[in-house]
Amino acid sequence: MEHSSTKTALLKVQNLNKSFVLHNIDGRTIQVLHDLHFSINAGEHVALAGTSGAGKSTLLRILFQTYSTSTGSILFKLASGEWVDLAQLTDSEIVAIRGREIGYVSQFLRAQPRRSVIDLVTRAGISRGLDNNEAREQAQMTLEKLHIGKPLWEVHTSVLSGGEKQRVNIAAGLISPPRLLLLDEPISALDPENRTLALELIQELTLNGVAVLAVFHDLDAIEQVSHRIIAMEMGRIVQEGPTNTLLPLLRKGYIHS
Repeated sequence: MEHSSTKTALLKVQNLNKSFVLHNIDGRTIQVLHDLHFSINAGEHVALAGTSGAGKSTLLRILFQTYSTSTGSILFKLASGEWVDLAQLTDSEIVAIRGREIGYVSQFLRAQPRRSVIDLVTRAGISRGLDNNEAREQAQMTLEKLHIGKPLWEVHTSVLSGGEKQRVNIAAGLISPPRLLLLDEPISALDPENRTLALELIQELTLNGVAVLAVFHDLDAIEQVSHRIIAMEMGRIVQEGPTNTLLPLLRKGYIHS
């Protein structure tokens, strides 16, 4: 995919390391991310590639700050133009930035008791600054685009199928999209038709200036939506470059996906 972003840096990761202490086993410390350096521009889609255990999902959670940073900095440019280090912010400051500024779509939707589909997606819109009526209207449009029909809107999310949950999750991520969107295997449970729909909507994000960092194991999806690939192995970045340069190496197995 050709890249037409404005080249305006939005995220700069520098010297990022992450370790976990295995309290429930023997108390030893394991390092899962090693000295990561990269940046992402507004309107750019970057794909994270690498085998299971390479550290891709851990990296996304650290950027969203559901995992804390061990050492290093995560510099993020706010809509106001101010740069902040996400790794140094308090929990309340992180919560204030999430929603309008940074969004996260995990592989699995956490089923919320007595929370309907339309309510869940509407609340995502409200968290990004929409009023109740506008959020509900955009939630309806987004759900329709992802083939979640009206009969399912008032259904509790806990009773949906795996593919339906994933599409609702995507809808919540895409409504009034944030400036940086983190995607962790967002299409893994989708059938071919809905996979195509989801990828088209994801592709539209960067055309509107949203920066996307996504984990895909599907190389065809990476080819369709990404401008650049960051390949990881055992918590390290081993290669980084334009999709049209690195994707052939991934397909041939020179870099493990």
